[in-house]
Amino acid sequence: MVSKGVLACLAKAAHCDGGWFKLPRSIIMRVIVVGCEYTGVTTLIEGLNAWGLERGIQHHLDDHFTIPDAYHLSAEEQQGMLDMLPAIKERFQRFQVAYHVRLINKYKHVLMGGFYIEEMVYGPRYYYPGKNVRRVGDRMLPAIDHHECEPDLPKDTIVVHLHAEPNVIRARMESGPHPHQLVPPGDVEDVLVEFAHEFQTCSLKGKFAIDTSDLTPQQLFGEYMRLSIPHLNAEDGNTRLLTA
Repeated sequence: MVSKGVLACLAKAAHCDGGWFKLPRSIIMRVIVVGCEYTGVTTLIEGLNAWGLERGIQHHLDDHFTIPDAYHLSAEEQQGMLDMLPAIKERFQRFQVAYHVRLINKYKHVLMGGFYIEEMVYGPRYYYPGKNVRRVGDRMLPAIDHHECEPDLPKDTIVVHLHAEPNVIRARMESGPHPHQLVPPGDVEDVLVEFAHEFQTCSLKGKFAIDTSDLTPQQLFGEYMRLSIPHLNAEDGNTRLLTA
């Protein structure tokens, strides 16, 4: 655990202009960012990755769990993923989650978008409805509970849940549509509720939520840095101290 003195110093630094940009290179950052489409998941990951690169920190970045991975595959490859049969999509996503459990343990600097929590929401709803799923209350969930991977994740993993007001999300859909948008405007409320539920179900201790409704990308980055302070382990806390 981080001492109260270290936490106080970090909290003070978080409010200093440019304070975070004097941090040592040895900081460890394993982060899973989750949330409904258009809440800022990719924006935060890209901001954290750029921050690291400026300091010589190379993150292993995986922001491709949303089918068809519109940011890393060619148009032909994306269409190939979209055309996969639902049962194949379910198997692919299941294997992908298991593989990335290994990767988040392998690397010290990891940024993941969506990961297994996103799969709990999007999988049975959009990728393979009715295929290898189970009913829990009024929801359909994957037959395999992906939360079962949590004991195998590093204890210093931080999970950030991004959310926003439904009308803000719909406005973002209009002003900056994503390629292969997944969530229809009419599903936004339900998807937000499901992400909130899966985030609460997550058993990892280092987790917090950010409402991005009124935040710029820079403000979102700052909020992450500020709110992550109580969830740092001793090594993280010591390496985040400023060098005046």
